[in-house]
Amino acid sequence: MSSPREGPAPSGQPPKGAADAAFNIWLQRGLHAMFDDVANEPIPEELRRLIERDRNK
Repeated sequence: MSSPREGPAPSGQPPKGAADAAFNIWLQRGLHAMFDDVANEPIPEELRRLIERDRNK
């Protein structure tokens, strides 16, 4: 058995790793654009109390 060759695919497309990296960057930027505002909101006090109560069990 021979190992798969590295470099561009015969069709002229970039290697799969490059496509995966580009998709990961696009996905990360999209998720940040959608959810950064929500993630930066303060945690409601009641939820903080529940978390602390569970942590102290």
